[in-house]
Amino acid sequence: MSEKQKLILGIPKGSLEKSTVEMFRKAGYKINIPERSYYPSIDDPEIECMLIRAQEMSRYVEEGILDCGLTGKDWIIENGSDVAEMAELIYGKVGRAPLKWVLAVPENSSIKTAKDLNGKRISTEAVGITKKYLKKHGVKAKVEFSWGATEVKPPRLADAIVEITETGSSLRANKLKIIDVLCESTTRFIANNNSLKNSFKKAKIEKLALLLKAALSAEGKVGLMLNVPKSKLDICLKKLPALERPTISPLAEEGWFALNTIVDEFVVRDLIPELKRFGATGIVEYPLNKIVA
Repeated sequence: MSEKQKLILGIPKGSLEKSTVEMFRKAGYKINIPERSYYPSIDDPEIECMLIRAQEMSRYVEEGILDCGLTGKDWIIENGSDVAEMAELIYGKVGRAPLKWVLAVPENSSIKTAKDLNGKRISTEAVGITKKYLKKHGVKAKVEFSWGATEVKPPRLADAIVEITETGSSLRANKLKIIDVLCESTTRFIANNNSLKNSFKKAKIEKLALLLKAALSAEGKVGLMLNVPKSKLDICLKKLPALERPTISPLAEEGWFALNTIVDEFVVRDLIPELKRFGATGIVEYPLNKIVA
């Protein structure tokens, strides 16, 4: 490997910034973003980070300015970028549900369907996605790029908006109602096609994809270890909602077994007292950072 060879990684600036840094932490990478800096530090000398808006990420990855980065599937579509999608990573600012681009209008609007948009003005950041939607429905409307605060545009500055939402709370707060969903989007870890032809970069990108997916797979899961007498083994096994088959190991003391498994964190509060009641001892719950399938 060349001494100067590095992987240039794009970190999304904005709403995904904090959750992305946290996901990398669980994957084993410490990223620090200094105030007013667009060049975060990372505790891997083979990686160099840049802070880039998700809306622009796929363009810079396609051009090779970045080797890889994280952005929404929606912005890949919007930019028409030719990039390799290495992993789907379902995470966001608030929760873990896919984001939705929705068509919204004021609560008292006469617009009920896409057909009612003929001759109307639509404000959005996703101009390309919106135009494709209108073409699909055979509608002619004026689509204007919104530089932000899109929810406040109707009714004075626009008849309708196409906006991304995770919970819909901001739309409701601005007295808007959703009349259609244009598309759903999740975060993708993308790579430049030429970067994947470089053996060093390809290996590094594939390693990142594996660890990031493993970090997300572990969310909401915990490990559980316990000792069980042989007479209670079957009933305890039936009570364990395992991710996979529990590991069963005989203990030095005859007639006893150790169980090791992975369960959803929310079931543990009910599960541990029940296992204890059925004779389990030495019950240990421990956190997980990664699960590699």
